[in-house]
Amino acid sequence: MTADLFENLSLTLSDAFTALRKDLIHPDGPSISTMRNYRFAILQYQPADEFKLRAEVQRLSSDLMANGWVVLTINLQRLLLDRVRAQSEDWMHRVIAMERSTAKSSRERGLNYLQNKLAPLIEGPDGIAADCSRIISNYIDEHPDKVDHTVALIGRSGSLYPFFRSSALLKHLDGQTRNVPVVLLYPGERRGEKGLSFMGVLSPDSDYRPRIYP
Repeated sequence: MTADLFENLSLTLSDAFTALRKDLIHPDGPSISTMRNYRFAILQYQPADEFKLRAEVQRLSSDLMANGWVVLTINLQRLLLDRVRAQSEDWMHRVIAMERSTAKSSRERGLNYLQNKLAPLIEGPDGIAADCSRIISNYIDEHPDKVDHTVALIGRSGSLYPFFRSSALLKHLDGQTRNVPVVLLYPGERRGEKGLSFMGVLSPDSDYRPRIYP
């Protein structure tokens, strides 16, 4: 294990938010990414620290708002449920009944069935990424003067497990956020320099361009 990895292990969730706050309010503008015109970052945390994370998000939001910032909090669980509720009641009853029936013989088969039914609702450029983009764009349309002091925090991504990878979400959001800094709150484990394992269970995904905090 390298010295860098030992250093990452010693950092706390509070350290990660302190670094994020510093980079957001940088004198030259938000610097959460080393790439020009790519204002995305990931804040990785252990799934067991979900409630600690929410407390840190509240502290960061209060601090930023006290300094004239607007914090858009995007709840992926709510967006997922909104998309499910948009289906017919008959669709929901059929899916629930079939998942229960399939899971009796094999939990894995039940999950695979549910994934096949949910995937068309949440994947791709017209899926949950479009909902996130709409929330950000609607706010900027109404408050164009706030674009330089607005940040979007995307949370509750654990609700998408195991149906959707967050790397796909960021891919489809690229170019669709009106240059507003976007931070994905990522429940999982760091594997190497750029690898992330969603919920600490899925195989590591190294398809990430954003900076990863801590």
